[in-house]
Amino acid sequence: MSSTVDVNVLVYASNSTSRFHEEARATLDRLVAGPDLLYLFWPVLMGYLRIATHPALLPRPLPPDEVAANIGALLALPHVRTVGEEEGFWDVYRAVTSDVTVRGNLVPDAHLVALMRQHGVTKLWTRDRDFRKFDAIRVEDPH
Repeated sequence: MSSTVDVNVLVYASNSTSRFHEEARATLDRLVAGPDLLYLFWPVLMGYLRIATHPALLPRPLPPDEVAANIGALLALPHVRTVGEEEGFWDVYRAVTSDVTVRGNLVPDAHLVALMRQHGVTKLWTRDRDFRKFDAIRVEDPH
């Protein structure tokens, strides 16, 4: 079985001041221990880099080098896969969004769901309840 994480799990796992830190850290620790495949999609990794270093979004943002090192450590694991859009992505995106009105903040969520579907990943760890609007995936809250 394979799974992936949303940006918020990576941010909470890195942000010890968050009330969700312990749960996110435990979930991430379980996933990085393997042996199941962990897919990390590039929009999620770039979102983590953006949010975790942003002084207007976090009371104590992380230095960019620390976030880059965190990403590098994840990418070095033998059971971690990074993938992006492949041929036919737009058709998959349109299928994923056919029953959901996608606009605003739901656009990057739909993007991730379409990437998941394109690569056969069915489980997403996230605290974002908006992902429950999509039938194509199973959403798990790291509570």
